Amino acid sequence: REYKSDPKLCASCPLLDQCTRSKNHQKVITRHLWEEFKEKVRLNRLSQSGKMLYKYRKEKVERSFADSKELHGLRYCRLRGLHNASEQVLLTAACQNMKKIATHLAKLG
Repeated sequence: REYKSDPKLCASCPLLDQCTRSKNHQKVITRHLWEEFKEKVRLNRLSQSGKMLYKYRKEKVERSFADSKELHGLRYCRLRGLHNASEQVLLTAACQNMKKIATHLAKLG
């Protein structure tokens, strides 16, 4: 979205020099369509609860992606095409899940 001021109003404004250097005395503000939502997400992320959730995410979720990439060859897709890449990702996730199940069963005895 693009917002433009009225040049007639801005021409007589005493703060024009601080606001814009435009020759036609018009201030233009460009905001992304989702800027409002991006601000909400940023504020949520910087809140106390958001920081705690992000800490948990780093420990659990990001670690899983790192393991997929480093230990299971997900850094590069071996085959071309969305279907083949999806199959590789699903097989990698299945392998990770089997490893988790095996670890859990080993702890049970």
